[in-house]
Amino acid sequence: MSGENAPETGARAARDDRREARRELESRYEVRLAGEGGQGMILAGVILAEAAAVYDGLNAVQTQSYGPEARGGASRSEVIIAKGEIDYPEVTQADLLLCMSQEACEKYYGQVKEDGLIIVDSCNVSRVPSHRAMPVRITDIAERATSRRITASITALGLIAGLTGLVTRQALEKAVSDRVPAGTEAVNLQALAAGFAEAERLREELPEMVRG
Repeated sequence: MSGENAPETGARAARDDRREARRELESRYEVRLAGEGGQGMILAGVILAEAAAVYDGLNAVQTQSYGPEARGGASRSEVIIAKGEIDYPEVTQADLLLCMSQEACEKYYGQVKEDGLIIVDSCNVSRVPSHRAMPVRITDIAERATSRRITASITALGLIAGLTGLVTRQALEKAVSDRVPAGTEAVNLQALAAGFAEAERLREELPEMVRG
């Protein structure tokens, strides 16, 4: 993707997505987290679902899919969050798509609602076939915060929650502490905080994201 208007387009999508997220929860809100094996997509989905269901009192369903290889193959985690009953447990057209790899972006960008939000890790995704995407250097942000690239998926969760308000920060912090390997709680909470900080920076830099 090229052109000076791409971040602004992504910003408008994020603004609308955050403003509508809670209202959409009356029916369902579909999230697809996609990348490669080893990037933590499955754990991120579990954490997001637990934050919603256990700590925010919502209903949530999480499903996952692996590629043919444990590391390096395609990996996808899907989370459906709703205030009411969830009658179908799989994502059909995502409200929010996170792409942590080029393959994920090319495979799933077309399976997003017309008014949905696409966030791509521009450290790993160089070609974005949609003007609606918001490029963010998620892996770099995580590495600067924690010196560990593997924490990028947790940074992405902070970014998503900070932009959309889908789950609360307190709920995510508790779910991260519960689910990450023992002894890594502090570093993962740093990664999460970096994601929230980037969301705040984007809102200040692109104020139309929060207008309305």
